[in-house]
Amino acid sequence: MDKRSLTERDICTKFILPAVKSAGWDEMLQVREEVYFTKGRIIVRGKLVTRGKAKKADFVLYYKPNIPIALIEAKDNNHSVGDGIQQGLDYAATLDIPFVFSSNGDGFLFHDRTGLSNTKEANLGLDAFPSPADLWARYRAWKGLDPEAEQIVLQDYFDDGSGKAPRYYQVNAVNAAIEAIAKGRDRVLLVMATGTGKTYTAFQIIWRLWKAGRKKRILFLADRNVLIDQTMVNDFRPFGAAMAKLSTNAKTIERQDGTTVDLTLALDRKRRIDTAFEVYLGLYQAITGPEERQKLYKEFSPGFFDLIVIDECHRGSAADDSAWREILDHFSGATQIGLTATPKETEYVSNADYFGEPVFTYSLRQGISDGFLAPYKVIKVHIDRDVEGYRPELGQLDRDGNEVEDRIYNAKDFDRTLVLDDRTLLTARKITEFLKESGDRFQKTIVFCVDQEHAARMRQALVNENKDLCDDNHRYVMRITGSDKDGQDQLGNFLDPESRYPVIVTTSRLLSTGVDAQTCRLIVLDRPVGSMTEFKQIVGRGTRVHEDTKKFYFTLIDFRGATNHFADPEFDGDPVQIYVANEYDPITPPDDTVTDFDEGDQPPYEAGGDETVVDQPGLPQAPGNQGRKIYVDGVGARIIAERVEYLDENGKLVTESLRDFTKTALKKRFASLDEFLKRWKSAERKQAIVEELEAEGLPLDAIADELGKNLDPFDLICHVAFDKKPLTRRERAENVKKRDVFTKYSAQARAVLDALLEKYRDEGVLNLDDANVLKVTPFTAMGSVMQLIKAFGGKEGFERAVHEMQDAIYQETA
Repeated sequence: MDKRSLTERDICTKFILPAVKSAGWDEMLQVREEVYFTKGRIIVRGKLVTRGKAKKADFVLYYKPNIPIALIEAKDNNHSVGDGIQQGLDYAATLDIPFVFSSNGDGFLFHDRTGLSNTKEANLGLDAFPSPADLWARYRAWKGLDPEAEQIVLQDYFDDGSGKAPRYYQVNAVNAAIEAIAKGRDRVLLVMATGTGKTYTAFQIIWRLWKAGRKKRILFLADRNVLIDQTMVNDFRPFGAAMAKLSTNAKTIERQDGTTVDLTLALDRKRRIDTAFEVYLGLYQAITGPEERQKLYKEFSPGFFDLIVIDECHRGSAADDSAWREILDHFSGATQIGLTATPKETEYVSNADYFGEPVFTYSLRQGISDGFLAPYKVIKVHIDRDVEGYRPELGQLDRDGNEVEDRIYNAKDFDRTLVLDDRTLLTARKITEFLKESGDRFQKTIVFCVDQEHAARMRQALVNENKDLCDDNHRYVMRITGSDKDGQDQLGNFLDPESRYPVIVTTSRLLSTGVDAQTCRLIVLDRPVGSMTEFKQIVGRGTRVHEDTKKFYFTLIDFRGATNHFADPEFDGDPVQIYVANEYDPITPPDDTVTDFDEGDQPPYEAGGDETVVDQPGLPQAPGNQGRKIYVDGVGARIIAERVEYLDENGKLVTESLRDFTKTALKKRFASLDEFLKRWKSAERKQAIVEELEAEGLPLDAIADELGKNLDPFDLICHVAFDKKPLTRRERAENVKKRDVFTKYSAQARAVLDALLEKYRDEGVLNLDDANVLKVTPFTAMGSVMQLIKAFGGKEGFERAVHEMQDAIYQETA
């Protein structure tokens, strides 16, 4: 057998796997091959959605299920033994695996990330692969686990036999928390972006500690009833009869699989506690309050619970003066785990202050990069009144006939102290316009308003804008706020992917956190968002991917400048596109509009070799303030553009004119005019340069719109970057004709070149040497593709003639 002729897979099967098995690793329980651990980033261009390539490790070795300790990166035998080590180290850093091996079938290169070995890297023969006991001993020493801690760390994960396995980052989070607690840490913070499965992660932590006998009585705290109820019937379901809710209100809840269950309660009608359960789930508000009789938690002795898990702990539970902090202080002897998507760090409250630094963090940016979270586009809409402010005319009366105080009102006042109804109507009209232009008026939408009264007015405005659909079903638009029982009763239907109604909900704060809106495709901000924590939570309402309904990304429409938080260094998940709607522009970004190819528009983006199309057009769709407000009518409002923002090469938002931005970016790409001319002349495909610029976030279409669409990319670059006077495509085509450069060709070849030149003049086609261009009019009337190419003496002659013509087109630069 010639080892060098074998594929990488053959090397894995015939050499690496036998070596691992002979070292004592159990092939069925401890060895996994071709382990895909990311989903592949979701890439959005217009309405085409693709997935990038998922990351895959060749071998992952587990001491026990979900406790990975070694990774092997394989190469075929034409590579050296260590050629896979750097790729393996990159994967191991993501998977938090300490021992990395590279192999080409001749032996292994072993890299010890723990730093405890005498040598960092060592070459091993095929017969010298370490045993599970050897690597586990090194792992145990690295983590500092004593025998008691080791017993807890080795406790099994819950497995229901369905094949559901935690994602790699959930494994990392669970293992990090278990190891910290096993070594005696009693305050633990986990930071995981919204939509990444914090509750499921918490369940696995609690399950393992409970099964190991380390934690016998557990309290799970949250601040929303829906969080408690859904947690009990879904993620925490395996606790069964050992679990109960600290509530007197009996409820029947529907599970994810469609079955229903009655919640077990730990309180009777007289609020007496049944202490026979082991896992309690409670609402902060239900077990404490300002009056002593409401402080139900005091019915438990301080030592009753030995583990407390606090969901969404950023919302004040750690603040010194919080009403909820007293619960944590009462059970101060218990181990306490905080879960949050947004660790709160302010002058007054700090999660890290209370819990210590996070033992694990999984950010929005990482979730989007891995393909587990949905990316998003941002549409910024600037309303004149918000930007310029509003000053009432002398003697201006409000709706009640009272004179409006003479001062300048701005965006912070609108809908809080002063209501301009025209502004509300304009906002509702633009939201509806977006839904209509998107082609899907049934995409789940959340509109965040200033307060409950504003949410009611916004609901009314949206109902009137969408009269046709509200005639079909009055639940098409609904207000869901804390004071609206009818709205709250529909919350479950809004969150249910199977339920069509309600479609658009208006709210103030109820939906900003803690609800699992899997199919939400549009988030509208019509209120200021001062807190970075809250802004991240609002963005998180849309980040869940829902493949069954083809929800791979979402759109955020911002009427209040809240997306300025993107410029904050604390924000960690930049949008894929930011579009500013001018007064007369459509609200849908240009690349979302339907392309008419007969009119010569640019062809759509095509997926690259490492991308898989998951959605595209044509694919079938799956089924506040308590004071008196001043109301001023008839003031009017219109959309204006305040500024344009771009993501620079570091992912930061910069504000400058489109022309200045383009010039700066181009001069970084081409240091001088000579360098650009040399690159342009040498490029076989001129379009390749344009595509490279687009890939770097510099599409030339926008600057072309500003300067005139008849300009060639060549002239755009020369003019914008190097201040050269541009020529139009017509001028360039006429110059070629004047030089009479086609005289050496036959009559048929000259006719083809003349037609190509006309096509360049009219459409700006850059890939003229692509023979496929000969398959369309006017060339079809001149002869077959073979006949036309034969007129040039063959394909090489055709390509040479076209390149000469392109050189002639770009001969003048002034």
